[in-house]
Amino acid sequence: MLSWILAKATLPLPVTTAAKEFDAEVIATFGRHALVRDRAGAEIEARPHGRRLVIACGDQVRCVRDAHHQEVHVTEVLPRRTALWRSNLRGGAEIIVANISHLVAVIAPRPEPDFFVVDRYFAAAASSGIASVLVANKADLGLDQSLIDELAAYEAIGATTVTCSAATGEGIDALKGLLKAATAVLVGQSGVGKSSIVNALVPGAAVTTSDLVRQTEEGKHTTTTARLYDLPGGGRLIDSPGVRDFSPAIDHLEPGTLGYTDVAWLAPSCRFLDCRHMREPGCAVIAAVQEGKMHARRHESYRRMRRLYDRLAAARGPARRPRQP
Repeated sequence: MLSWILAKATLPLPVTTAAKEFDAEVIATFGRHALVRDRAGAEIEARPHGRRLVIACGDQVRCVRDAHHQEVHVTEVLPRRTALWRSNLRGGAEIIVANISHLVAVIAPRPEPDFFVVDRYFAAAASSGIASVLVANKADLGLDQSLIDELAAYEAIGATTVTCSAATGEGIDALKGLLKAATAVLVGQSGVGKSSIVNALVPGAAVTTSDLVRQTEEGKHTTTTARLYDLPGGGRLIDSPGVRDFSPAIDHLEPGTLGYTDVAWLAPSCRFLDCRHMREPGCAVIAAVQEGKMHARRHESYRRMRRLYDRLAAARGPARRPRQP
């Protein structure tokens, strides 16, 4: 079996063992391979047993040692408390990470922030009961007024915001304090400095990830790499690949408001219970935008997400469409 785990992080599989079955946590995923950590803290290379079993970083799993083939198989995923899901082009759901308490989206002055992607991540998080955090990295480059205004808009809907610079260390202690009791996933566009933030929080972590990529041909093509790190001051952080876009899995979105917190606050005042908040008469959401009580860009973001939701539902066909509000 192709080995992609660093030699120092992989324990040799015992030839004989009294307990062949054990529970563990998935701390890294790499294509169809995984690194699991058992209750004693040992890190062991493993892979899912069967093509239908899908595991994610953060999963609690049951494993079995196959002494004959000198392998560890993941045979069962234990119940998940939370999960972050994305949609594929056919409208199906694909899991990204599991059992997290916080989603930390990273933006920066450069590359230009895509707040529509941030909104979609936050919608997926809200629909799954996951707290949202927005980190503005590269503060040493300067934050223009439009970015500052966006940070204020997210604070107004209940998101926590942090301004930092991984290059200078500004704001890193504040981020450490925020994550001290959390299990968080770090997400964002490519180039915003996620790896630099991981290295600031866990020195050397990004180097380890790069080593894993270099040790397998599969790493040149996969986009599913994720790695969980224990933070020195407490808390845990899952690093995930950078993205150009993100579409939440429609089956895991709240269908009436699509996970948009501000829309959910206003929707009960709409004239019609089945209001889609697009152009319907008596829509409290549209009225709030017109009165300056809701961020206009956020409403446009919701409208885009509603149209995407409808396209993905249509791609799945009538028999598999998600429940409509």
